[in-house]
Amino acid sequence: MQASSTPPLSGAVVESTPAISLMGLRLTPLDRHRLLDHVFDCLRVGQGGWLVTANLDFLQRYVRDRQARELYDAADVRVADGMPLVWACKLQGQPLPERVPGSSLIWLLAERAAREGRSIYLLGGAEGANEKARKVLTEKYPGFAWIDGASPLVASPPAESDITAILAELGDRKPAILLVGLGSPKQEQLIHALRPRLPSTWMIGVGISFSFVAGDVKRAPAWMRKAGIEWIHRMLQEPRRLAKRYLLHDLPFALRLFPHALLARFRQR
Repeated sequence: MQASSTPPLSGAVVESTPAISLMGLRLTPLDRHRLLDHVFDCLRVGQGGWLVTANLDFLQRYVRDRQARELYDAADVRVADGMPLVWACKLQGQPLPERVPGSSLIWLLAERAAREGRSIYLLGGAEGANEKARKVLTEKYPGFAWIDGASPLVASPPAESDITAILAELGDRKPAILLVGLGSPKQEQLIHALRPRLPSTWMIGVGISFSFVAGDVKRAPAWMRKAGIEWIHRMLQEPRRLAKRYLLHDLPFALRLFPHALLARFRQR
């Protein structure tokens, strides 16, 4: 069949792909390549969107916190950034094609944006990491329409003055892609507030990824990522900030998640 020269309708990829419900959180089973196609197909027809890359911490927050459920449900697309979610979906009998980590996706988004001559704005991140990340991406992927960024202080949830200041900084520029590195749920709260004001922009929360790109924080070796124990590497780097989250919240929740997924499989049968 001859391919059509007409750009696909925005949302066609997601709408034609049935979502998988994991403890109520709806995940779209896309690999990173189909996800990128969806984002850039939407941009071609002038439509933005909101992508959430959900990990175990997102899921346990979603289950226990009504406000978090409403927040994450407002996103246009949710994919699994975290091997526990991938394993749980497989246990349910609804396997995902792969894990789609935001820290890897940032490179793919930048490469494609540069190739298509689009713009990127980096919002947030540790002091200095934002600027260094922009420099790394510009040197690696020349061709952006423009790339810029800022690391403002933002309340959680953001105040109207925070939103006004960010929009004033952007001015007349409307980035094709807005990457927000503030940690969850602050980054999602900010995206939720910005989304109606930048309807043609794709927005993605990327957590600590600017520090990864800048080289200020090292990612776990590939074998640890594949084994689903990247969290150990991160905890050893920042034990005071992350030990409580991982050991007292996420691990006990994982022990609840897997039996729940297995039970869901038998209920489907």
